[in-house]
Amino acid sequence: MPTYVRYYSGVAPAGSLIVKFYHSGNEVRGYVRKVADSNQEDAIFPGEEMEPEAAFKLAASHNGNSHNPVFVELAEGVEWDPAWGRLTYQSA
Repeated sequence: MPTYVRYYSGVAPAGSLIVKFYHSGNEVRGYVRKVADSNQEDAIFPGEEMEPEAAFKLAASHNGNSHNPVFVELAEGVEWDPAWGRLTYQSA
């Protein structure tokens, strides 16, 4: 079962991938962004309105051999679904 880390400001170093989930109508959708250095803007990968499984696959493919975990950000009202994997917390 895959393990992800809950995202909050300051916990993801530059180069980390964040899957953000939000409500779109009655469904949960997500997109993937890569955290940039402080002097640049984060990169957003194409494919907005992805289903959770597709967002996780995209993040895994872009994470490659990185030792950084994939972070997950949940918009207000979105709850973690245990079917997606395990969600852990990491201190800043």
